[in-house]
Amino acid sequence: MSPEEVLAVGRHALEVTLLLAAPLLLTALVVGLLQAATQVNEMTLSFIPKLIAMAAALMLAGPWMLKLIVAYTRELFESIPGLLH
Repeated sequence: MSPEEVLAVGRHALEVTLLLAAPLLLTALVVGLLQAATQVNEMTLSFIPKLIAMAAALMLAGPWMLKLIVAYTRELFESIPGLLH
């Protein structure tokens, strides 16, 4: 395996990781900004809306996230014979 191939596999893994994390991180960011704008400082009051929003984001983006990780894993396994030359 050449260094270029290793870098390509690593870069693709990082891209998939960022895509998988983005919906949940953006949801947490938006809820956090809304809580900061409304000056909600109580820990329990700030945790529950964020938890509900993250669960909703996971339900909405979950099927897409699952398809993405399955496609990446399948592509990675199928590329193993070509990487072992």
